[in-house]
Amino acid sequence: MSTVNNQLQKLINNEIAKRHTYSVLLGVQSGDRKIDFQGAAGEASPASPYFVASIAKIFTTAVIMQLVDEEKLRLDDPIERHLSHLPLDGIHIYQGIDYSRQLKVYQLLHQTSGLPDYFDGGLAEDFKKNQDRCYSVEDVLEMARNSTPFAAPDSGKSYYSDTNFQLLGALIESITEQRLANVFKTRIFDPLGMTESYLFDSKNPPRSKEPLTPYYKDTRLSIPLAITSERGTGGAVSTMTDSLLFLRAFFAGKLFNKAHFDRMMQWNSMFFPMHYGYGIWRYQLPRWMNLFRETPEFIGHAGIWGAMAFYNPKNDIYIVGTLNQLDKPARQFGFLPKVLKIVT
Repeated sequence: MSTVNNQLQKLINNEIAKRHTYSVLLGVQSGDRKIDFQGAAGEASPASPYFVASIAKIFTTAVIMQLVDEEKLRLDDPIERHLSHLPLDGIHIYQGIDYSRQLKVYQLLHQTSGLPDYFDGGLAEDFKKNQDRCYSVEDVLEMARNSTPFAAPDSGKSYYSDTNFQLLGALIESITEQRLANVFKTRIFDPLGMTESYLFDSKNPPRSKEPLTPYYKDTRLSIPLAITSERGTGGAVSTMTDSLLFLRAFFAGKLFNKAHFDRMMQWNSMFFPMHYGYGIWRYQLPRWMNLFRETPEFIGHAGIWGAMAFYNPKNDIYIVGTLNQLDKPARQFGFLPKVLKIVT
């Protein structure tokens, strides 16, 4: 096993040598734990907390499915049933038809609502420019109202939109009558022993070690207000140890009824070569790109900082970590197959 660990550390060392790379974290674990590796390079140590970005969407998804199990929510519910306090009118007008009050919970989870993405619609550039500001769910809805939707709901394709998960976070808070940070803590982090994970809040800095500072190219980013505002769509902090605990519990069905996976893994095309289920991504290159040989399947989620939390079902392998770099946010998808090749 030391040979595998050495090869994984070498992979990390090769990655840290690349341009604009200041931190690399990689955790790899097999289902039987015969492979159990956590390595780091650059400014990171294996215990470093890091911003997981959109991997927070899996936390949000887990809670939604718990509420379904508790019969406090149905996936087919119109969102206005639980979000009547929010100004939903006009957030989704497509080709002259207002779908705003027809949107359903499952459409948010499956990214089939067609709602515009407030983040890629402008805030992504603010992040890169180190421009920090706070925005509420109401602000997000106003940004959506002033943007063009991708498509009508249930158009047959998933369109990635952070707006969907801002609404899901607000829906969770409405049903539970608790702040999302406390919901994650009591329903996920505490039960699983994820002692170093939390929803980031610039007003309440962590009492333990600060998260790694993310970068855009060679610029250290300081955007605490914006990260706080990302909430259940991208505002969480975790460690490799905690992320592995979560990923294993999620796919083992320890957080909600495992029978839901039949529906959650109904994959829609999103953008090549990604498919989206219910709050989870599926990444698998087509066989023609590998001389028609089988290509590995990864299920989980990625984050804009190069964060990754994926499961390879065939080999029962869990992979977590981050490249901690906003430039080329899809870079981890070239990294994942290299990891799997070493351990299988």
